[in-house]
Amino acid sequence: MAIVLQKEVIVDRWTLLVKDAGGKAEQIYEDTQTLVKKADPPKVSFERVNVAPSLVEGFLGNERTFILVTNKDLPGYNMYIASRDYGKNLDLAWYLTYQPSLFERAVFKLLGWLLKKTLVPTLNLFQDQDLRAYTTVVHHAFLDAVAVITEGKNIEIDRKSKGFLGIS
Repeated sequence: MAIVLQKEVIVDRWTLLVKDAGGKAEQIYEDTQTLVKKADPPKVSFERVNVAPSLVEGFLGNERTFILVTNKDLPGYNMYIASRDYGKNLDLAWYLTYQPSLFERAVFKLLGWLLKKTLVPTLNLFQDQDLRAYTTVVHHAFLDAVAVITEGKNIEIDRKSKGFLGIS
């Protein structure tokens, strides 16, 4: 059964399309998992999961494989790593999402409607530091895995993520 992503807010992301690198998706997944494991970030775990954009879409088989990375001290903050062939190319991405609780969804929906923006709870200093450290470790592991398949191809890689963390 696929994980259904409907209530999550994307708070940070990084993407890259590598020309003529189709067929390397599995290598990216394996190398990223190996490098994260080697970095041994505390309270961080990962697993391969299938993800669907809705329950109906999942039922109809519209799902994709991701590595789901979590940190036990940061419930609700999940990182999804994608590596997939896109024609002859390789589509790479990671998304840091926040999944609010049912209560938070109700409050955020009302406040978000009033403020005209999507809301995510404020983190304390330690939570912010841990979130930045854990996502940066995973980001660097992913970039190192990408470097293996792009070596010698003269591909410029923008290392900075797009979101409130701005990881590089």
